[in-house]
Amino acid sequence: MRFEFDAELWRWQARRHELWTFVSVPAEASADIREVAAGLAGGFGSLRVEAVIGETTWRTSIFPGGDGTYALPVKKAVRDAESLDLGDVVTVAIELVDV
Repeated sequence: MRFEFDAELWRWQARRHELWTFVSVPAEASADIREVAAGLAGGFGSLRVEAVIGETTWRTSIFPGGDGTYALPVKKAVRDAESLDLGDVVTVAIELVDV
C-alpha cells in the first residue's frame, strides 16, 4: 500500500537541543493506514515504511501522534541530500513494508 502527499517539514519540540524533523501523514491516509495495518504495529505503535522524497529513498518507521495522524521522521542525510529546511513543503511517498 503506497501513499503520496505534500507535507511541511517540522521540528519535534521535545528535543530542543537536537534537530529532529518530521512530516505529518495526512488524516485520511493515516486512517487508511490504521485500518490496513491493524495488529502490525511495533513499539510505540510504529509501522515500518519505505519513504521517498525527491531522489532519496530510505527505510524508517512512522509513529502515531495524539491527533490521529502518523509522523514520518526525515533524517539529516535526507534533508542534506534534498537541500531541505524546516518549513519546506515536500512531496513524500510512503509504502508500508509489512502489509
